[in-house]
Amino acid sequence: MDVNRFMKAEHNLQYLASMRPVFNKRALFSDMTEDYVSPSEPSAYEEITIRFRAGKNNIDRVFFVCKGVRHLMFKRYSDDNFDYYTHEQQLENERVDYHFIVQQGRLECIYDRRGVVTDENSYYDFAVIPGFKTPDWAKGAVMYQIYVDRFCKGDQSNDVLTNEYKYIGSNSVHVEDWYSNPEQMDVRRFYGGDLQGVMDKLDYLEDLGIDVIYFNPLFVSPSNHKYDIQDYDNIDPHLGKIVNDGGELLENGRTENSQATRYINRVSNRENLDASNAFFAKLVEEVHRRGIKVILDGVFNHCGSFNKWMDRERIYENAPGYEKGAYVSADSPYKDYFHFYDGNKWPYNGTYDGWWGNDTLPKLNYEGSRQLVDYILYIGRKWVSPPYNADGWRLDVAADLGHSPEFNHHFWQEFRRAVKQANPNAIILAEHYGDPKEWLKGNEWDTVMNYDAFMEPVTWFLTGMQKHSDDYREDLRGNADSFWGAMRHHNSSFTMPSYMVAMNELSNHDHSRFLTRTNRRVGRINTLGAAAANEGVNKAVMREAVAIQMTWVGAPTIYYGDEAGVCGFTDPDSRRTYPWGREDLELIRFHKEMIRIHKENEEFRTGSLKFMLGEYNLIGYGRFNRNEQSVVLINNNDHPVTKDLSVWEIGIPKETILHQLMLSSDEGFTTEKREYPVIGGKITITLPKTSAVVLKHYSDDLDFGGSLNLTFQI
Repeated sequence: MDVNRFMKAEHNLQYLASMRPVFNKRALFSDMTEDYVSPSEPSAYEEITIRFRAGKNNIDRVFFVCKGVRHLMFKRYSDDNFDYYTHEQQLENERVDYHFIVQQGRLECIYDRRGVVTDENSYYDFAVIPGFKTPDWAKGAVMYQIYVDRFCKGDQSNDVLTNEYKYIGSNSVHVEDWYSNPEQMDVRRFYGGDLQGVMDKLDYLEDLGIDVIYFNPLFVSPSNHKYDIQDYDNIDPHLGKIVNDGGELLENGRTENSQATRYINRVSNRENLDASNAFFAKLVEEVHRRGIKVILDGVFNHCGSFNKWMDRERIYENAPGYEKGAYVSADSPYKDYFHFYDGNKWPYNGTYDGWWGNDTLPKLNYEGSRQLVDYILYIGRKWVSPPYNADGWRLDVAADLGHSPEFNHHFWQEFRRAVKQANPNAIILAEHYGDPKEWLKGNEWDTVMNYDAFMEPVTWFLTGMQKHSDDYREDLRGNADSFWGAMRHHNSSFTMPSYMVAMNELSNHDHSRFLTRTNRRVGRINTLGAAAANEGVNKAVMREAVAIQMTWVGAPTIYYGDEAGVCGFTDPDSRRTYPWGREDLELIRFHKEMIRIHKENEEFRTGSLKFMLGEYNLIGYGRFNRNEQSVVLINNNDHPVTKDLSVWEIGIPKETILHQLMLSSDEGFTTEKREYPVIGGKITITLPKTSAVVLKHYSDDLDFGGSLNLTFQI
């Protein structure tokens, strides 16, 4: 061997290696959006193209890794900053889980849903499910949750009356003062909000910019929350229309609901039920005319003790046209709809199984009755079909349905088939706490209310508060590592069709209002009183949260009144009325501007998301697609911070300008135009205290010294 020649060659290789840029891990990127998986919602047996991005001329090889097998990817095109590698994958009719392995010389790293990592963990693989599609209208849609009794009173004639009936030991109460706060025992107190009130405020909702109304339950029920359904077939006339109003109240010695003849007539009389259903159909038609969708709340795990199938309160026992309830008679056609512990107690058998032991919430016994299964499937189809035409279901405590995980999954598969056959464009989203991955495999739910991967991380980071205001964690407030860690971990449960339609809320009917969480006070109305929920709140922090909500992946969902400054501790205090005439108009204007920004910039609806900044009380991220790029920065400190930030990694040219779309701080907010020069791929920006900044790069901007300049590799 010619030793000198060998050493010279080795020296040349080392020299060439030394001339290559350092392994640029921040340039590496892929996700499951259309830019990196196409088509992003493929059918079974279709061929898809998987793409991976790396720094230009910066890596030697990248492999697509599926089932432990490495497939070499090929560089197909380049721009000024990046090389793009592709792999074509022929699908079968089964899920494809994959990640990437990137090599530069002797260096190797893994890229999965966490980004660059050194350990292979299949939990964090990217995934494509052939045949799984979610409605395009729901991707990034702005939703608005309405708790009807507390939103707006439109019809005086349908109000629940004081002493109309008895619920949980006391009589119903009609609340005269719309602006009064809920009480600790609030379930039987009614303010009179109804569907006519929603109809009256459609101009407001349309002007706000919403795409979807999500209604808390609307079906006949004795409570104001209506999660104790009495009749799945009919809209509650107290929310709809009462055209026949005969009968008596529970007065003059009447103590049993079987004597509450006015209530019985209101909720069982066919005239009232038909009129209410017809009015709901009319409302949906008008909502659709305005380009807005409607989602209904489906409570199918349990019903209510008033339910006509159970009839614990004997509402239907003597009402014309109704069968005897399972509580009333052993011969009831509904007896198998429930599980009774004692088969010898009839008539009036109260030994039924209640959800979490609550006798007001009888658990439905699906395993004991195929007839019950078929009926709920019929209900699922009915309300998304003409003449009602709702656009989907939100499923209450969906993981609890049935008595075993096996049956639960079987039922939701049947439910999905039934609903999608009736309305292929309907959405099915579930209330769920914990990992939803087992239900998001393409054959059950479309998505979930996004507690773990949105509400909780945002709340902990900005306020240090638990979502019920039951705990304060100083170690989590401003903890960017915890924020990004939670987001990366919990988002891994979603494939892209689920992720883009996930319901991203800051508040809802089960938790404290986000604005109240900004005061960082631990407590509830029974410990601190309702007034404390309004004290010391920080609207600048609220605006930070809304800025994140309107620029994050998923469907930003406003809980009615949040946009108007409504406060409240957890349920029932979070169910305060909308403050018509007393709104926080500046906060409404901020919501309108952020909704506008969300809707005008496609990257916020369907684009990629990339981590860019994570320090104490500071986070930053990019939302982008191949044509548009935006940067979102949050400074939750109580002092200004100046940062040099690399923005090239989301595809922004290294010499260009960024435009300010929104600046919010403790002094207010502005959409005043301001430009930030990008020099060498970085911007320098001073973030005011408690601020949110949204910056945008426009593809037609004059880029100084840079251009797209794609180079294709054959």
